[in-house]
Amino acid sequence: MYADIIIDISHEKLDKVFQYRIPDEMLAHLQAGMQVRVPFGGGNRLRTGYVTDITDHTDYDPSKIKEIVQIIEESVPIESQLIALAAWMRRNYGGTMNQALKTVIPVKTKERLQQKRTVVLVLTDHAEAVDLLMQMQKKHQTARARLLEALIENPAIDYEVVLHKLNVTAAVMRALEEQHVIRIECEDRYRNPVAHLEQRGYALTLNQEQQMVVDAIDADFQVGQYGNYLIQGVTGSGKTEVYMELIARAAAVGRASIVLIPEIALTFQTVMRFYNRFGNRVSILHSRLSQGERYDQFLRAKNGELDVMIGPRSALFTPFSNLGYIIIDEEHETSYKSETVPRYHARETAFARARMAGASVVLGSATPSLESSYYAQKGMVRRFYLTGRAKADSSLAACQVVDLREELRSGNRSILSHRLQQLMEERLARREQAMLFLNRRGMAGFVSCRACGEVLKCPHCDVSLSLHNDGRLKCHYCGYETGQVSVCPSCGSKYIGAFRAGTQKIEEIVKERFPHARVLRMDYDTTRTKGSYERILSAFANEEADILIGTQMIVKGHDFPKVTLVGVLAADLSLHSNDYRAAERTFQLLTQAAGRAGRGNRPGEVVIQTYQPDHYAVQTAQAQDYEQFYEQELAYREMMCYPPVWNLLLVAVASPSEKQAENCAAAIGRWLCAQDMQMQVIGPTEAAVAKVNDIYRRVIYIKSEDYEVLIHAKEGIEHLLAENTWRQTSVQFDFNPMNGF
Repeated sequence: MYADIIIDISHEKLDKVFQYRIPDEMLAHLQAGMQVRVPFGGGNRLRTGYVTDITDHTDYDPSKIKEIVQIIEESVPIESQLIALAAWMRRNYGGTMNQALKTVIPVKTKERLQQKRTVVLVLTDHAEAVDLLMQMQKKHQTARARLLEALIENPAIDYEVVLHKLNVTAAVMRALEEQHVIRIECEDRYRNPVAHLEQRGYALTLNQEQQMVVDAIDADFQVGQYGNYLIQGVTGSGKTEVYMELIARAAAVGRASIVLIPEIALTFQTVMRFYNRFGNRVSILHSRLSQGERYDQFLRAKNGELDVMIGPRSALFTPFSNLGYIIIDEEHETSYKSETVPRYHARETAFARARMAGASVVLGSATPSLESSYYAQKGMVRRFYLTGRAKADSSLAACQVVDLREELRSGNRSILSHRLQQLMEERLARREQAMLFLNRRGMAGFVSCRACGEVLKCPHCDVSLSLHNDGRLKCHYCGYETGQVSVCPSCGSKYIGAFRAGTQKIEEIVKERFPHARVLRMDYDTTRTKGSYERILSAFANEEADILIGTQMIVKGHDFPKVTLVGVLAADLSLHSNDYRAAERTFQLLTQAAGRAGRGNRPGEVVIQTYQPDHYAVQTAQAQDYEQFYEQELAYREMMCYPPVWNLLLVAVASPSEKQAENCAAAIGRWLCAQDMQMQVIGPTEAAVAKVNDIYRRVIYIKSEDYEVLIHAKEGIEHLLAENTWRQTSVQFDFNPMNGF
């Protein structure tokens, strides 16, 4: 018997299957997905590899095939379905098979299970036990006597209690075990990240719209017609309740579900709602769990002990063998696109996994991505609408736009408009809550000279330095930092300082303007530690703060009934990015932010502050008119041949040698232009940030209506790279990129 093995080396020239003979003693234990140690290369150096298949056939001379040396016992076998998914990802997104395999294995090594140990009295005869106790007391065996006396009263005691409360050592317990007086029982216990939650019960009646959606999707599911669905519902329309009802019906017939959320910040509220309904049959999987916690959740899912797994993008690879639904909440979020190779999108990858598993995919959003709406328009996804809020006494917030140009003309130089300040005062007086949203990080955006226009840049990257609260200037690309300057290094002017405020600065301004207000800030810097998301959100939910200031993470999916005011401080910042999705992102952010207000029984108001009040993204967000926005944005995409109408492939070349980067990019460009394929080639050219951490970057964009054309282009470039050598040069692929490069 032979094993097909991918060697754990992420190099394009080694991105193929190697065959090894399976020793007889391993035949009964080796499985597809296991990690093994094998001799590799001329020197037979031992390397780690992944077993992708086991076969009795080989295309090579059997006498020349090497043997597997060792099974890595601590490795976690992957389901064969996930191996197939890795192969699909490698073809559709680029990278190596090894990189794809590492992506689909959220937990790579075994961890020891926690054990609950109990000390149990073996002696069943009470008189015999009492007699033995008296003998111990006579011999002054005080520790033994103390333990036996406790066990006579309670025949089973927790090991840790015996050790720390009764002060009986492990040696004493071993001695009593050898005398057959006691027995130590061990029970494996899972580390459960949701064990601390209190189940409060669940009682909810679906409204007519919700019930219609559930019945329609479930009708397909029950007869084995698995498909892709989109639930487009206004903020607060009760999409989560629809998800839970579908999951409950799937669980009733033994099928598990994966629920994807855009980021860890949403985990707390989401898990609480699911936990109240499903109890310990729900768990979470994300990067902030310990290795042991992650392994235990992986094992529980594999053993069929869970009905629901909740988490961000990586939870998609939970090893359920009985998968029923993959639900992607807030499916428009850009965090569903991976920023590392392979640069997969969770939505398309979910479609692929569902096809392999015989499952359905449910997408949900108040502001669906243009891709999902386009799929629905073309009949590839079935769309349902939820047009009203689930709570009968709740309605969409009133939205108004403030022109910051007019504020400046009136003499207001504050980041807070007069109207927003007035409404904040009213909310504080009524003991209601407010949220302020700013899509920026740090003390200030950048430092510039007002005399000559010079912007302080990182010496290693073509980007500006950001001023932080500690007075340091930092580069968010490579980590370079330096002290703040008081004089312009270009012209010598003293009129140099920070431009635009960040969340830290906003917090200072709010505290100064409203000294009696209780203020919380939620951004990347305040949520780095484990449990920080939950602490901030719990405090705000428990009304321990009046105002919550934050970045994008505060506008995604949170439900705070006391919030009656949302202020969007700089609505058009995202409009200025070098990204064809800028208008879409702006519309989604504004609409989602507006949806945080008025979710209880009190009416909500939203203030959108902008320098471009006439932009269609701002106007349609104010009107909460998704259809109007979709029409205008799709017309723009059609005109420019952008996704989702066309497909786009970014080829990114990087090298510490500028010449090598240029030569490699030029060769790829020449090869593309010589091909007879239906595509447009743009570049090669410098990346938007041409140098990062002393690495030079060049890009080529390829457009085509047919996704397969882009796959063929990628495969052709891979062959070109295999035949040529550009030292210290890497080439990466990004299909339908979400961010500029």
